[in-house]
Amino acid sequence: MNLWVKERKVNMATRKKQNLLNAATVLVVSTMIVKVIGAIYKIPLVWIIGETGKGYFQQAYDIYMPFYTISMAGLPVAISRLVSESIAENKFRQAQKIFKTAQKIFLAVGAFGTILLLAIAYPYSKFLIKTPENFVSIVAIAPCIFFCCMMSSYRGYYEGTRNMYPTGVSQVIEAAGKLVLGLAMAYGVTTYGIKVFRAADGQSIKLFGTLVTTEQEALSAIYPYAAAAAVFGVTIGSLCGMLYLMIRNRISGGAFTREELINSPEPLSGKETAKKIIRIAVPVAISSVVLSVSNFIDSVTVKNRLAYAMEIGADTIKQMYSWSLDTAQVLDKDIPTYLYGVYGLAIDVKNLIPTITMALGVSVIPMLSAAWLRKDKKAIKQNIDSVFRVTMLIAMPAGFGLAALSTPVMQLLYGMKRPSTVPIAGPILFAYALPMAFYAISTPLTNMLHAVNRMDVPIKSMVLGSITKIILNFVLVGNPNINIKGAPYSSLACYAVIVIYNLVALIRETKVKPDFVSVFLKPLISGAMCGGAAYLAYGLLHTKLALGNTIATAVSIVIGGVVYFAMLLIVKGFAKDDIEMLPKGEKIAKVLEKLKLLG
Repeated sequence: MNLWVKERKVNMATRKKQNLLNAATVLVVSTMIVKVIGAIYKIPLVWIIGETGKGYFQQAYDIYMPFYTISMAGLPVAISRLVSESIAENKFRQAQKIFKTAQKIFLAVGAFGTILLLAIAYPYSKFLIKTPENFVSIVAIAPCIFFCCMMSSYRGYYEGTRNMYPTGVSQVIEAAGKLVLGLAMAYGVTTYGIKVFRAADGQSIKLFGTLVTTEQEALSAIYPYAAAAAVFGVTIGSLCGMLYLMIRNRISGGAFTREELINSPEPLSGKETAKKIIRIAVPVAISSVVLSVSNFIDSVTVKNRLAYAMEIGADTIKQMYSWSLDTAQVLDKDIPTYLYGVYGLAIDVKNLIPTITMALGVSVIPMLSAAWLRKDKKAIKQNIDSVFRVTMLIAMPAGFGLAALSTPVMQLLYGMKRPSTVPIAGPILFAYALPMAFYAISTPLTNMLHAVNRMDVPIKSMVLGSITKIILNFVLVGNPNINIKGAPYSSLACYAVIVIYNLVALIRETKVKPDFVSVFLKPLISGAMCGGAAYLAYGLLHTKLALGNTIATAVSIVIGGVVYFAMLLIVKGFAKDDIEMLPKGEKIAKVLEKLKLLG
């Protein structure tokens, strides 16, 4: 308790001194911890429930995300932005009023979203994706909408005060709960099902309501329920995160001191405050909903077009993936779900980088909103340049590095227990990794447009991008000779449209033109050298020196990282402003400046 109270007092004194990278560092670190936990979770999860089970798991998420987005999209952004603006004007009671009003909105919307998803679970499973086995997974994840809505009210509030610690800690707790409970429950269901089948000693039995005779049929019956158990772990993890934030806020007493609240002006009424929140939240929500719904349509399109490709070219697909399908013992009826599950494994690795750079977008909203309100052109330019530069410094080496080591990375993660996934997932990851910059900058771009009050732009760009993606999915994935391998290229086209459209609009609105050489060219050159070094190192270590994949991949990653850092120093890719905003940044900047290594 004393620690939280002390932190609140420190936050009062240092709030104005906080900057973009300080705030983003907290979220980046917590995100990296969450991603490590996620890897620990997802890798053994696939070992337990298989690629087909992962397909069921992914399909539950596909329907969950649009409902989750509709339930809460826009509200956290609105809270963060309005709280930040209120603090900039010393209206601390108004900031507190925004939080309390938002909580009431979240409570109602979260409950409605959960009920609506429960109501649609069966018709969606039965008639839309024609996979009724997914019903139990959707029911298991539905309460997560309510818990996440309540969490987001606290997160948006604290982010608006530039205190990213509550968000970071709650993310870690949420992920840890998912890891422990999700794996335990999935393992329990799978072990129970196999034990019951083997006890029948070759006799036909009903397993989870399905008559099975062979072990293949038994696993096919077990996977939907094992996936539902894993999904329920996600729900319990969200509950744990929500409880942490509620308890933390109650003990710490909020973000403002008693003196700040007493000396601030009278807040607006609850009705007026709600109007302000909704006025900002609705346009932001529309853009988020457009993307989420398009992702949902995209997932349904991919699954349906895979099924269509199987109908017209089953022999082509079975021959293309014969070794993987035989090794994984996949029934013909489960091939589309299996391929979709393997595709999801590549997506999980690809999403690591955009999730990290997303922290920059979340962090920039309160800073850029306050600067935009004050019409502080210097601060506006500094924040925008920093977001672009740091995003590219992260995305370029990660993208080129993953592309160079796409198959070795998938072999490292899944080759030991699920080797059948590697020949399919490796090329998919390569196709996603090379243009990583588009995926990494898309969310920060959207957040910056929201911060400068141009919530309409992302809506238009996402509509255009989504239409592009769905059309290409229909053409590419439905072709038996391309099938699931076409999905990454439709995604690239989608995000290219979104990023280019949003970038042009941001430049027009703010009159800030990113320095092409500093922001894009230097990280591009350094990232390409990083990828090339990693590729050559792996070839030498694994092929020539016959080292194992694990050692060769790990050493190649280190070599690529060293080459990247050296190249950035050579081309002067680090900016003084960005270095100074890091912890101990002024001392580091002085050293690099003396060595003439700053751009």
